[in-house]
Amino acid sequence: MREFQRLRVGVFTVGIRWFTPMLFLVAFALSAKACNIPVFRYALERWKTDPVEIVVFGKGDLPESDALKLKQLSDLASGPDSSLNAKLIYVDVTKPIDASYETLWSRLKHQVSAMPYLTVCTKGNGGRGGRYFRSPLRDVAPETIIRSAVRDELKRRLLAGHSVVWLLIKSPDATKNDAATKLLRDSFRSLQSKIKLPEGIGLPGSELYADVPLVMRFSVLEIDPKKNEDPYLIDTLTSLGPLPWQEDDPKIVPVFGRGRALEVLPARLVDESMVRQFTEYLAGACSCQVKEQNPGFDLLIHCEWDSELFGGVDNRPPDRSNIEGTNQPPTLVPIPPGRK
Repeated sequence: MREFQRLRVGVFTVGIRWFTPMLFLVAFALSAKACNIPVFRYALERWKTDPVEIVVFGKGDLPESDALKLKQLSDLASGPDSSLNAKLIYVDVTKPIDASYETLWSRLKHQVSAMPYLTVCTKGNGGRGGRYFRSPLRDVAPETIIRSAVRDELKRRLLAGHSVVWLLIKSPDATKNDAATKLLRDSFRSLQSKIKLPEGIGLPGSELYADVPLVMRFSVLEIDPKKNEDPYLIDTLTSLGPLPWQEDDPKIVPVFGRGRALEVLPARLVDESMVRQFTEYLAGACSCQVKEQNPGFDLLIHCEWDSELFGGVDNRPPDRSNIEGTNQPPTLVPIPPGRK
């Protein structure tokens, strides 16, 4: 198995697989004058969730049972009551395949055990890489793809003002699980008093819009695979290879914003210094406001974020995509009402 490479970029040193030197050079080189809102809060208020593609590969017309399951997925993903960052695509492999899915199919077709075959594709780091859940459609319960108690709790904590929620995917080794949990909680006690929020929050260009407490608050959310807690999420977070996973090694995932996972880390590589560096990045001023220039990938979470945060899409912060990441003078804008 390939070990993580240790990279040093500016003041940020971590053992990582997805982060690249160029990514963090961009993130830190842009002037902090553009925005003094912490990264975790800017992501919660301003970053729209990336679309997640639920792609089903099949051969011709589907049998009735499969067609019904496909309709259930479609209704859950994009129906009138949907609040999901997902879209469903059916690809008939007996016909010419769109170039967008040809590469994916060529990668999967030798692993397919039964058709139709489902994969859920997440967008990673500005389109560079992604994560995949894979399964024969017959083995999938549509509602478990769309939501779970774990993701509902993750959403609740982020909307309640948790700066970072650290997912801990337990391993069969209880001692290592306890050690990982203790490391995180000990780090939190230290960080909550030492890490300060940026100055200038609330000034023009750094306004807050949501009625969510802005505090340094961290928590651990444990996931136990033995209890069948969100197998979709576990598979997604541990699916990309080659991976340095060991069976008895817990996995740690810092999540912020609207359910954006910063990275998936083997617990054996995580120490208090690494937790501090990840936290300093997420609590620092959002000097690089363009989402695609920041690390991470969005999880599939059932939530109407704008309604929860601002009372509706009409009240969301103004779109500054044409100037984000640049040192333009701030624009004075009316502050809409916060969350009800």
